[in-house]
Amino acid sequence: MTNYIIRRLLLVPILLFGVTVIIFGLLQFLGPVERSALFVKDFPKNEKQIQGIIRNYGLDKPVYEQYWIWLTGRKDVVTGQRKGGILFGDFGYSRTASQPVIDIIKNRFPNTLDLTIWAIFPMLSVGIWLGVKAAVHQNGFIDQAARIFSIIGTSFPVFVFGLLVLMLFYGNLGWFPPGKMSEWVSKLIYSGELIQYTKLLSIDALLNGRFDVFLDALRHMFLPILTLSYITWATFVRVTRSSMLETLRMDYVTTARAKGLKEKDVINRHARPNAMIPITTLAGFSIVGLLGGVVITETVFNYPGIGQAAANAAQQLDVVTVLGFAIFNGLILIVSNLIVDILYGIIDPRVRLS
Repeated sequence: MTNYIIRRLLLVPILLFGVTVIIFGLLQFLGPVERSALFVKDFPKNEKQIQGIIRNYGLDKPVYEQYWIWLTGRKDVVTGQRKGGILFGDFGYSRTASQPVIDIIKNRFPNTLDLTIWAIFPMLSVGIWLGVKAAVHQNGFIDQAARIFSIIGTSFPVFVFGLLVLMLFYGNLGWFPPGKMSEWVSKLIYSGELIQYTKLLSIDALLNGRFDVFLDALRHMFLPILTLSYITWATFVRVTRSSMLETLRMDYVTTARAKGLKEKDVINRHARPNAMIPITTLAGFSIVGLLGGVVITETVFNYPGIGQAAANAAQQLDVVTVLGFAIFNGLILIVSNLIVDILYGIIDPRVRLS
């Protein structure tokens, strides 16, 4: 197992290198003047100042030198301060948010992470449970209902379902408002009465012993979680059902039944654990999608996560912000893929022996 993990870890730098090369290659479609505008707050109109910015960021160097400077940065000959360098967290300056891109990530990612934590449980539990039930009762009422449920969920665009639940539960009933928090909660934060230990509102509310704040946070996250869960359930039901049906036809399941084991034990101890192998990959990439920012969902519900920030940047053609988010999402994807590979090796020994 150790050798398997080491092999996977050795692939991480190669994958990171590939991600940075692709994103840097996209920047090359812009000329030096256009690229220099991506790194400064107020772009000067004076030609001499523009050329100074180009020299400071090494945009007049050969491509391989530009790539190295883009990665590691470059010290200013006058001030001695480091300019640029994504390895040091300098992803450039965002025109849309009027702040460095790294600050947007620091401010927005905790909100997306908070949403992800509470969305994972219903996404995985309900989807897998319903898929297993559908396979066990193949062609029965539960199976037919699950298949209809899955088809509708797959066909429903995310923004349509999101707008429908928003109109019903907020517009008509007024139960679950959009946004992140109520105004009275924001006043608690700004006054310092609610201490922000983790920047995750729901977790900080529990750490402060403020269950009223915790319930308010869940109340605002309910509709985004419902939207994300329903669309994901449709996929999980299909994949889990298919995997379970294939597993139930295996010889070892037939043998377990021939030994006289209870059907519940055959399903829970023999069939379901082996059917979960493809689900592991699907779950991993679903979580990656949430952590990377669910653009449409966060936009529909005005939830201030990293996906909403990326959508705003894309709408205003803020290239440096979009590319900064692309690098961040690439990092999340690589780390998550590594975790999924390791889990694969734990669940199925055949994988780590290959």
